[in-house]
Amino acid sequence: MSTDITESDIDWGDVDPLALDRQLCFALAVANRAVLAVYRPLLEPMGLTHPQYLVMLALWGDAPMSVKEIGQALQLDSPTLSPLLKRLESSGLITRTRSAADERQLIVELTGSGKALRTQAERIPGAVVKRLGVDLAELEELHSALTRVNAAALRAGALSE
Repeated sequence: MSTDITESDIDWGDVDPLALDRQLCFALAVANRAVLAVYRPLLEPMGLTHPQYLVMLALWGDAPMSVKEIGQALQLDSPTLSPLLKRLESSGLITRTRSAADERQLIVELTGSGKALRTQAERIPGAVVKRLGVDLAELEELHSALTRVNAAALRAGALSE
């Protein structure tokens, strides 16, 4: 099946298909910046950046995890993930140790401080919803749509697993 799309595949009517305000990529980029700006002041008191928060979310859900498992969960490659893990380790939130079963694998575990930070983080989702001022059902619908878009991009080869 060809993924090439020609202008005859879609009837745009009188709409300019290159209008900036009609672009999915533009809407997603602006939304990404806006949502991250909402998270930033909530995460700062915890000493976390948003990417570090995502790592901690993965670990709070399923620690211990290998670096490879974290990368798969977050769809991040090792060169992107390694500095995040080093910073979290230097902050005393995680430890990284070689697997006894396979020395090629690094296993990431939460420290006591990392586990305790979860209690503080539990307020973040509610605070984000409140600050966005959007109905929870709408946000869940948006999350579902974005999950479908990400899955379609993965199937199309735009993202790596």
